[in-house]
Amino acid sequence: MRPLTEREIRTAFVNCTKGEAKRLFVPHDLADRPWDDLDFLGWRDPQAPDRAYLAVEADGGPVALALRSSGAASWQARRSMCSICLTTHTGGVSLMVAAKAGKAGQQGNSVGVYICDDLACPLYVRGRKDAGPGARLSESLTLEEKIRRTVANLTAFVARVTA
Repeated sequence: MRPLTEREIRTAFVNCTKGEAKRLFVPHDLADRPWDDLDFLGWRDPQAPDRAYLAVEADGGPVALALRSSGAASWQARRSMCSICLTTHTGGVSLMVAAKAGKAGQQGNSVGVYICDDLACPLYVRGRKDAGPGARLSESLTLEEKIRRTVANLTAFVARVTA
């Protein structure tokens, strides 16, 4: 993924108002992010733990989504699998919900996905971050194939939000 600026990220949001995009938290360490290892940039709002965001290259430019995580539930203590990168975590996967873009979102329609709490899917797939023993299933796919699958899963979710 190519490095994004704060301005590019703020203008890329498709499922919130311009005012909301202007006020939401964007990480200050964008220059220090491992952009070469990222298929998308994901982050949490430190002041509002139920809010998360992601930005991805799609259709020739960045697309950003505002997400809300489900509240902590007892099922999260069990091992769960991320729908994006297929990494399993004990208590480290949340249902993240995104308002749909446009009129559908204004009417309250949303879509959800089970995703790693820390939104570090690209780092788990590449082995740059460890989710613990048994977190990555043994597969015969190459790293490139796993990355393509992760990107395809994320692209499908973004398409559901923007449709």
